[in-house]
Amino acid sequence: MFTVKVGVDGTVDRLKARLVAKGYTQVFGLDYGDTFSPVAKMSSVRLFLSIAAIRHWPLHQLDIKNAFLHGDLLEEVYMEQPPCFVAQGESSGLVCRLRKSLYGLKQSPRAWFSRFSTVIQQFGMTRSEADHSVFYRHSSTGCIYVVVYVDDIVITGNDHLGISQVKQHLFKHFQTKDLGKLKYFLGIEVAQSKDGIIISQRKYAMDILEETGMLNSKTVDNPMDPNVKLLPNQGEPLSDPERYRRLVGKLSYLTVTRPDISFAVSVVSQFLSSPCKEHWDAVTRIVRYIRGAPGKGLLYEDKGHTQVVGYSDADWAGSPSDRRSTSGFCIFVGGNLVSWKSKKQNVVARSSAEAEYRAMAIASQELIWLKQLLQELRFGEVTQMSLICDNQAAMHIASNPVFHERTKHIEVDCHFVREKVISGEISTSFVNSNDQLADIFTKSLRGPRIDYICNKLGVYDLYSQA
Repeated sequence: MFTVKVGVDGTVDRLKARLVAKGYTQVFGLDYGDTFSPVAKMSSVRLFLSIAAIRHWPLHQLDIKNAFLHGDLLEEVYMEQPPCFVAQGESSGLVCRLRKSLYGLKQSPRAWFSRFSTVIQQFGMTRSEADHSVFYRHSSTGCIYVVVYVDDIVITGNDHLGISQVKQHLFKHFQTKDLGKLKYFLGIEVAQSKDGIIISQRKYAMDILEETGMLNSKTVDNPMDPNVKLLPNQGEPLSDPERYRRLVGKLSYLTVTRPDISFAVSVVSQFLSSPCKEHWDAVTRIVRYIRGAPGKGLLYEDKGHTQVVGYSDADWAGSPSDRRSTSGFCIFVGGNLVSWKSKKQNVVARSSAEAEYRAMAIASQELIWLKQLLQELRFGEVTQMSLICDNQAAMHIASNPVFHERTKHIEVDCHFVREKVISGEISTSFVNSNDQLADIFTKSLRGPRIDYICNKLGVYDLYSQA
């Protein structure tokens, strides 16, 4: 299999060829068992960047060459001899028994991560319970944080000698390439300076524009028209639905650094099974919006505090097809945006208070997870986190068992937010709807409103002329 690897500037970095096993012929329970391998959550990656910006720490990047070839196979797996590499003589009719994992095998990702986890923990690193792809070490000389996404590794911390030793430890066990300062990671461009860190996906956005032939298209100031409500089977079915699914999938990954398109992408993702002409028009509008500023990303800087603050919002009965509400939240650590989500609720809310309450529950889950990760990393004093909402009734429900008639049908798991409020882990506060930053994750907005919220979220365009 041949792959052309390109760099951040679009130039060819190297050409790759490798032997790939026919993993699709493997039988579950016979040739392989579990295949799940943890990869770092994008929230963890953004949290790393935020911590590095706040503490003014450098970010280092390593790349493990042929990572999957390092995994040790626990199962007994046989493979035909590779074409053009068949042994001559008596051995020509034999098969190969694999002792190490190969690309293509179902269990290769899990075998590789197990091997890497063992090696990094031999150095004295501890694996995080909140995110198994995060490793850390605290010592008298400082701290070291490591995040791994398959074969890409990012290291930061204030123990500079320890970081050098970690690199040497990995060099001894794997064929590792030191890429120096973090610049390009999972398609994300990273710019570091003494003033902060900026992440964007400009090259990825430009590739989308080029693929769709919209490099010279007319731009719009919002990703979704507020006057348009999309419905299933709306218009003529597309002759090539795969093109729609492929483009929506690419846009979904672009939301890693573009919170401003999260709601629009979540809406068009609901029609993947049978997309129609109207749905395609909505997707191309998102692309035209991206065309206006393909280099938009997020700025992480030191704002002088380490507070954890979340905003939650809901658009009650916003879906015209099933009248379900949309939950949205965004969470800041030290004033930097590290986590957000836009998602349709899975039940119909009977009131706006219930819809907002469900949104608060989802945001609370993310806050609790972030608190656990921050405590393991020993970053800041995470004693009480703030959850900001623009619905007074939902805040009353979260604080005391009131509005019984309006809440007795709500599932028990939603009420855990009340438990966290009463215990003091989370404090709720009210915000005017005009200052509700999660508004952008629940509904389509006009251009000026998007610009206002994006400015508050820390959206920054490094490539703008201003």
